[in-house]
Amino acid sequence: MAPSRPIITLEEHFLSRAACNEQSNAKTDSFRAIPALFEQFVELGPKRIADMDAGQVTMQVISHGPGDLTPAHCRDCNDQLAEAVRSYPKRFAGFAELAMDEPEEAAKELHRTCSGEMNGVKFVGALVDSHTEEGLYYDGPEFDVLWEEATKLDVPIYIHPTWPSEQLAKAYQSPHLSDEVNTSILAFGFGWHSDVATHIIRLYAAGVFDRFPKLKIIIGHMGEMIPYMLQRIQRVSSRWGNKRSFLEVWDSNLWLTTSGNWALDPLACILRNTKHDRILYSVDYPFAKSPDGLRWLEELERSGMVSEEELKGIRWKNAAKLLRLNVSTDA
Repeated sequence: MAPSRPIITLEEHFLSRAACNEQSNAKTDSFRAIPALFEQFVELGPKRIADMDAGQVTMQVISHGPGDLTPAHCRDCNDQLAEAVRSYPKRFAGFAELAMDEPEEAAKELHRTCSGEMNGVKFVGALVDSHTEEGLYYDGPEFDVLWEEATKLDVPIYIHPTWPSEQLAKAYQSPHLSDEVNTSILAFGFGWHSDVATHIIRLYAAGVFDRFPKLKIIIGHMGEMIPYMLQRIQRVSSRWGNKRSFLEVWDSNLWLTTSGNWALDPLACILRNTKHDRILYSVDYPFAKSPDGLRWLEELERSGMVSEEELKGIRWKNAAKLLRLNVSTDA
């Protein structure tokens, strides 16, 4: 693939100084236990740029890793990310970190980060965990203040998987399996993705998209299982009394990314039931690597599953339009 063809990725993470100082727990310590991963996770400079170059990534939209932060630590985290964007304006953009257990504070920080109040740096939206550490989801009316602010700013909210809450872990972990296997099933092996899917359906059922018809939501990992259940969700939810069908909301309010799911099979399903301008490429750095994503893009191009224009959309055009990003098409 010619390096002159742009690539934008938007599920790419870092761990802030604030989080490293605040979060001394088993989850953060598990990242520290993998030295190469941790070094990439906390870095916002040459190491990250080198991985991007190896995968021909033109621009990376960076967001914070999982775990709750206080409003003050969110502010510190976002200021640190803004510094990196300021240093690499043609390579980095930012998604805000928000304190989701305090919706009004989350709305204020979304406004601060996405309205150009950070010395000229303007983030392009926010990425939030699919629930707080206490197990709070965002379908309650107290979160309307955040959805309203996102709609006013016309920026998307990326709902990203996080570690299972204590309630979920108790409900689903098996006493017959090792901690490692339980964690894999409850988190990155399956549970993360079903949790995000359930959250999206809860938002729909609670009327969030009725109250905020222009709200923009992004989900990762090839749609967090929703595309494969789309017709069933549509049929069942038709009895819930919402103003628009779930399929209408899927077509107009939701976008999905490929993030770390390097297979053509799920994309084949998505191409049949999802608008093609809703499909965005992502890597999931540092948990996945940009060269692996590039090999998947090359496989996709060779497969003939998409036209040249559709491939451009997945690589960068769809993300550039949604996030209003300017990228160079020069080599």
